Amino acid sequence: MFDKETYIRRRAELKKLVGNGVIVLFGNNESPYNSPANCHAPMRQDSTFLYYFGQHRDGLVGVIDVDNDTEMLYGDDIDIEDIVWMGFVDSVKVLADAVGVSITGPMKELSHVCHEALAKKRTIHFLPPYRHDTKIQIMDLLGIHPSQQKDAASLPLIHAVVKMRSTKEEQEIAAIDRACNIGYEMHTTAQRLTKAGTTERYVGGQVDGIARSMAQDTSFATIYTQHGEIMHGNPSDAILQDGRLVICDAGCELDDYCSDHTRTMPVNGKFTQRQLEIYSIVEACHDYVLEVAKPGVKYKEVHFAVCRKMAESLKEIGLMKGDIDEAVAAGAHAMFLPHGLGHMMGMDVHDMESIGQIYVGFDDETRPNLEQFGTNCLRMGRRLQEGFVVTDEPGIYFIPHLIDEWKANGHCKDFLNFDMLETYKDFGGIRIEDDVLITNDGCRFLGSKRIPYHPAEIEEIMAGNK
Repeated sequence: MFDKETYIRRRAELKKLVGNGVIVLFGNNESPYNSPANCHAPMRQDSTFLYYFGQHRDGLVGVIDVDNDTEMLYGDDIDIEDIVWMGFVDSVKVLADAVGVSITGPMKELSHVCHEALAKKRTIHFLPPYRHDTKIQIMDLLGIHPSQQKDAASLPLIHAVVKMRSTKEEQEIAAIDRACNIGYEMHTTAQRLTKAGTTERYVGGQVDGIARSMAQDTSFATIYTQHGEIMHGNPSDAILQDGRLVICDAGCELDDYCSDHTRTMPVNGKFTQRQLEIYSIVEACHDYVLEVAKPGVKYKEVHFAVCRKMAESLKEIGLMKGDIDEAVAAGAHAMFLPHGLGHMMGMDVHDMESIGQIYVGFDDETRPNLEQFGTNCLRMGRRLQEGFVVTDEPGIYFIPHLIDEWKANGHCKDFLNFDMLETYKDFGGIRIEDDVLITNDGCRFLGSKRIPYHPAEIEEIMAGNK
């Protein structure tokens, strides 16, 4: 939580950007794990509510009356039974005072505010809800069925929030730097524990333990798998096998901001020549982003610059063929890289994803291409601006079922060497990911501690894993 003036300033700017009406920002409620009394812990607050109201307690709703220049925080104070089980929690009034809000009330008063605004035909702004209890709350307050709420969400509010949250303040950047330094501890732990005979679940659990003991929590479900060709492969009971590669994609939340890194390592601590050949291509693509990403450049252009570089290298070793520009235009590179180069990051690991990726990663100038395989998975395409934080995560994956399908259909046959691809079906995948801050004249990696990713560094840190 930042100082009171931060939240006062943010809400004032939000009022200017939205212009009129009543803004309603819903905090999250406790989320049941497998029964109402057994909840997910810790409770995860809605990020936009946190951005403007700063409080982590469940059951809160913030209201900003733009026309009357007033701000309110609604929620019910806890009772003695809550105190017995959960301990004392400050009153809603105390929480509101801490972020510069002077008007508070119990949750039942929120309905009066909304009904009065509706009766006067005032605009009520809300963001697209992503939790079912919030959808029910909106239906009760505004009479909008959950199936219609996404379309009824306020575009002026969406654009205002995206504008403000996309450009990170210095204190936000400092928080992400700190989270990235915990990411260093998570990933070097994985590198030191990875060895044949250990299970994926054991190493993944140790990685999660670092996040939960040194930060608030993981920023997403940790990916740790020998099946690196699976984009979101969570740890299983599989035993790590000599000769295989393993991907670790993990991050933490610290002070409400995220980190997100990926490293790929050989289970036995030593890359084979074939693994090193593919790894070096991904490594070069990862580092190339530092040369081309800067303010004014579309991240979509950075993505395709990386794709061309990757395709050129894959052609050199015989996996691709033909004219590289034509191959990339046809989407042949997506055989190896079926996702985008990266995404916005901040309070959410996919920052503001719940608001809508089309608003966060794209704009009126840069639109998504939803037709072409691979390109349709770009999360970020718009022009970069100073203060943006994006991930840089190129990868090369050998997905057996995708190879079979494209080979059977003859898809991109003029650009792909299917006979050679057959010999890579047991390879898995490689991804290298870091978090990048766009600066006034270029970009830099976040975090003062660099997680080893050059092959010699990885082999050195793993040398003692016996």
